[in-house]
This record gives sequence, structure tokens and C-alpha cells, in this order.
Amino acid sequence: MSLRESSRLMDKSSPTLRKGEGLDRHKLQLFLQKNNITSGDISIEQFQSGFSNLTYLIKCREGEFVLRRPPNGANIKSAHDMGREFKVLTLLKPVYDKVPSPTIYCDDDSVIGSPFYLMERVQGIILRSSPPKSMSLTPSLMRTISENAVDNLAALHSLDIHSTGLIDLGKPEGYAKRQVEGWISRYEKSKTDQLPSMAELSNWIASNVPEDNPPTMIHNDYKYDNLVLSLNNHGEIKAVLDWEMATVGDPMMDLGTTLAYWSEIADSSALKPFSLTWMPGNLKRRQVIDRYQLRTGNEVKNIVFYFAYASFKLGVICQQIYARYKRGSTTDARFASLIGVVNACGQNGMKAVEKDRISEW
Repeated sequence: MSLRESSRLMDKSSPTLRKGEGLDRHKLQLFLQKNNITSGDISIEQFQSGFSNLTYLIKCREGEFVLRRPPNGANIKSAHDMGREFKVLTLLKPVYDKVPSPTIYCDDDSVIGSPFYLMERVQGIILRSSPPKSMSLTPSLMRTISENAVDNLAALHSLDIHSTGLIDLGKPEGYAKRQVEGWISRYEKSKTDQLPSMAELSNWIASNVPEDNPPTMIHNDYKYDNLVLSLNNHGEIKAVLDWEMATVGDPMMDLGTTLAYWSEIADSSALKPFSLTWMPGNLKRRQVIDRYQLRTGNEVKNIVFYFAYASFKLGVICQQIYARYKRGSTTDARFASLIGVVNACGQNGMKAVEKDRISEW
């Protein structure tokens, strides 16, 4: 595959900004000039993928940058705190080479209407919900990508959170219980439909929270479409993106989230867009656990709980986005069908509870 063909597989940006999601180019340009990011004009394109924070490509004579800002109608003091995400990248960069270099953070709403930050653009390939037309995802390649994905998560969980200062990013005591209570509360506040599967799952996880495991740095949204693969070696992970929910906490909660995203061939079709892990060659979820244990030296216990919790959490994330769409805070047509994904998440979590396993239904 040529470099030109590979470049087409990178996360797509478009000169057309979605309605209501434009940026004031003149004000942004002045800000970047004032802070010595560029001395000339800039252009703005919007990345069309993703459902959470809004992401833009900023081009100037000095190079290319990625700008991230909260979505319209979101609570920026919670999961969309740009200042915190910038701090995460700043602390991680010296000790973990799989993050883009942070460039600048701005908390002045007068520039583009919300806080935002800039980071370097990492060139590479991102695997989205459909196999790229110009890239052959052979079983051998998918095996390599899946193994490297697990190894990289294990490496993140192995960082020394104390000597690096990463411990300052979270409050690990009581993390699991706090997260369960928080996601149940978020669901109740954003609920638009009565879904028995989510109600049952909510009750079950609330009654089965285990004791916390020793804390590590966790990503909390670790999946294929947050991984940037090398243009020259498609199995190599160059960077991990979207650190908006990263913190210090129970690594099993993080592994559970990855496993909930890790769709298998027998899963509901509504869950397949989460990841291309259902394609031939990928590790199965039970094999992910085996490899993770091998790389970390830590035994994985209570995995049904962590998978069930994460399935509920993913359902809530989709529910929150769907609720913004129902309120009219966003007009993105992709969000209209998300209620079906919410229901599928609930059903997948309850299936694990009822079968007492998380893989190969």
C-alpha cells in the first residue's frame, strides 16, 4: 500500500463544518498568533468521526494541530473538562510515548465559545466502524493489532502513578462504588425511554460492587478507534487518543470497558460499530483476559461484574448523546438511532450476568 493510499485511511476531516459547530477563524487565528503557535493564516476542518468532544484539524505554515472542545449542550465541568484533559497529556507525555504532544490550553470562552486545547496531529490510520476499503485487514494483521492493543493497555496500567505525579489525577479510594453510583445517576438524569435491560443491569451492578484493586493510570475509553496505527507498519500503535475520561483508579474497571467495546461475531449487530474486534483473527474477549494477565502478572477476578458495569456505562454514554439529540442540542443525524445501541448494551451486560461469562455466547 502506498503512502498516498494509506493517508486516505486516516480519520477523515472535512472543510465543511457541521451546522452549529463552526469556529470563529479570525479570533482563533489571533489567539494562536498571540501565543506564537503560528505567524500566519490558519485553516479549519472538522473531523467527522466521534460522538463526544468536537475535534478539528488546524492547518498553518508551522504544521498541523488538532483542536478539541466540548460538544454543544454538554456539562464541561464533568467529562468534557478540556483543562483536565490537557493536564493528563502533559503528565503522561514524559513517561508514556503513546500520547500526542499537548500544545496549548485556553479557558477563555470569548475565543471560540468554550474552553479548548491544541495538540500535535499524529499521522496514522484509525480503524472506525467499517473496514477501510483500501486496506486489507487480514486475520494475521487483526491478530497483531489485537495483541498490541492489549499489551499497550497493560503497559499503561503498569506506569508508576506516584513517581510520575499521575496520582494527582484521581481519588482511587472507593473508585468502583463511586463510578457505579455516578453512572446510575447519569442514566436516570438522561433517560428518555423505558428500557428493561438497562434497569435490570443498573440494579445488578449496584448490588455486586467488589472491593477496589490497587490503583493504576486508566484511560476509561480504550478501544480501536482511539488508537492511531502506523502508516508504514499497520500493526504498530503510534498513539492513543481521547483522554477525556482518564484518571487514576481500579484497572479492572478500565479492562472491563475495553472488553465491553470488544465486540465478537455473536454479539448484537448494534454493538459491532464499537470496534472491528469481531473480524477474523482478533483475540476473543477471554483471550484478551489471558494476555492481559500474562503481561501484567495480575490475576483478573470478578470479570463478569466489570464487563456488566462497563456495558451499562457504554449504554449511559450513548444515552447521554441521544438525550442531547432529543433536546435539539445537536442536529447530527448519526445520533438518531443510538437508543437501540443503549438497549443492546443493557442486553449484553445482562447476558453476561445470566451466563456467568463474557465471551463466545
